[in-house]
Amino acid sequence: MINSEHLLKTLGPGILIACAAIGGSHLVWATRAGAEYGWTLLGLVLLANFLKFPFFYFGQNYTASTGESLLSGYKRQGPIYLKTFIAINLLTGSINIAAVGMLTASLSMPFLGFLNLELTHLTILIFLILSGILYFGNYAVLDRLSKWIILILTACTILAVVLALLNQNPTTAIVTKTEINPYTLASLAFIVSLLGWMPAPIDLSTWSSLWMHSREAQTQHKASPKEVVIDFSIGYGITTILACLFLALGALTLFETGAEIPQSGIQFSKQFIELYTSSIGAFAKPIIIIAAFFTMLSTTLTCLDGYPRSLATSFLLLKDASSTTNPVKKKHYSLMLVIYALVASLILLLFVKNLMSLLSFAATVAFLSSPILAWINLKVMTGSNVSPKHQPATWIKIISYIGIAFFTIISFLFICNKIF
Repeated sequence: MINSEHLLKTLGPGILIACAAIGGSHLVWATRAGAEYGWTLLGLVLLANFLKFPFFYFGQNYTASTGESLLSGYKRQGPIYLKTFIAINLLTGSINIAAVGMLTASLSMPFLGFLNLELTHLTILIFLILSGILYFGNYAVLDRLSKWIILILTACTILAVVLALLNQNPTTAIVTKTEINPYTLASLAFIVSLLGWMPAPIDLSTWSSLWMHSREAQTQHKASPKEVVIDFSIGYGITTILACLFLALGALTLFETGAEIPQSGIQFSKQFIELYTSSIGAFAKPIIIIAAFFTMLSTTLTCLDGYPRSLATSFLLLKDASSTTNPVKKKHYSLMLVIYALVASLILLLFVKNLMSLLSFAATVAFLSSPILAWINLKVMTGSNVSPKHQPATWIKIISYIGIAFFTIISFLFICNKIF
């Protein structure tokens, strides 16, 4: 029997993962999937969420079962595993933060437009504000904000989809686009980008593991594996449902009207909002703006915490060869937070015109690293230090092996297609 008071103290890390995931993958890739291909890719979006769920679940389950972070489990397997994670983190972290920060800034114009700042400078201002919140508020404020953000985001997204459905007129609507088959080599690059961030890169599984330690310090309650199942299921369930809803928005509005998909990195989100509201109606604009803004704000906030926290922890674990339980210290976390914010700002200043290309690059790297990180997560979760009763059930292992095989085959096809 699960104690309701203990369960409330457990809830948090799973919801934070939802905040991190529901961003670029949903607003950008899921929406574009619906806008360009209609409902054709809905099954693939569901498949991606299904095949990745064991590897995200392992992040929280490992910590609940062993008391260690998933990164500590990487170290147990050997330094090479931790170094692989660090390399992926360094390669994509700042690019991802820059990209989601820029999208957040473009969506904040209705609220912060009076500042008359260029988009790049507004993005840097948002980095400063969010970094200050994380530095002074620590995990507690991140936890509280995430729950409100998810509540507002979910309500607004559902309302937007309902309005889009009500706006459909089957007797007079004229479909100006025909469905294109996305399952071809010509569409493989888009498919890989979609899968790479749907629902999130697998390296984010380490974040929920670290957030569990922070949640425990905040509430003085150590989550049990059963309690973790509920926290994870709520967060991952919301993530999957909203992925389908954002695809539905793209299919019901942009695809049905035949609207041209904007390609500009700077104006991407703004143009998407205008296309949504022109399709649904001007009355829906505030709802769409709020849903889209909170989508990207939640991702930017959690990315600014997750990347520095995981990298600081990784370096501390590598530094102390005898320890697998090193908690991240605030000074190390703060240093990484400053470095990531500065590098992301520098990327914006130098490469803002190519930010969508950088976003595609980061999503591609996320997918190509999926088989590696998925295999490491499974290896850690089935390690000798994990009690047999807490190791994955047979059906979860089967899904894990299918997922690893699927990611490997698609990666192989993508690389071969690029080479030949």
